[in-house]
Amino acid sequence: MSSGNEGIEPLPKRKHVRLKGYDYSQNGCYFITVCTKDRKPLLSRIVGRDDLGAPIMQLTEIGAMVDQYLHAIPEHYPNVILDHHVIMPNHIHLLLRICSGAPGTARPTISQIIAVWKRLTNKEAGISLWQASFHDHVVRNDADYDAHWVYIDGNPARWDEDEYYTESNTI
Repeated sequence: MSSGNEGIEPLPKRKHVRLKGYDYSQNGCYFITVCTKDRKPLLSRIVGRDDLGAPIMQLTEIGAMVDQYLHAIPEHYPNVILDHHVIMPNHIHLLLRICSGAPGTARPTISQIIAVWKRLTNKEAGISLWQASFHDHVVRNDADYDAHWVYIDGNPARWDEDEYYTESNTI
């Protein structure tokens, strides 16, 4: 008897991208990368070069809205600090820090924070902006933190070498 599924490829198993058993609500700093859906360049554009040849990024209307919601994260989660970020044409890098809150205060996980932020920005934009999930890295020490800070600062200058770069991201 036929199941009717002959010739249909099974769906790929979804890769778990979070550290197994790690408490993503605990105090610490997290380097996060979020990409736009289909890597569409919705967030910013390169509009020229500075005196040293580094690209000058200009936020789009959507990018400016996304930036406002990033800056609002600590207002909604008082024990979360947005340390540093950059909004590229089709992705965002950020350093988020979870700190101790008042005793008994619920601490959100990084996944909860990013999910709410994505949901609010999608609603405001009226479209689905983001790819599923996001990349995270648990910052391990001061040197690791400094390296990610420098990476964020230098990301626009390396845009044409970036794995997410496409020619359509420049004007």
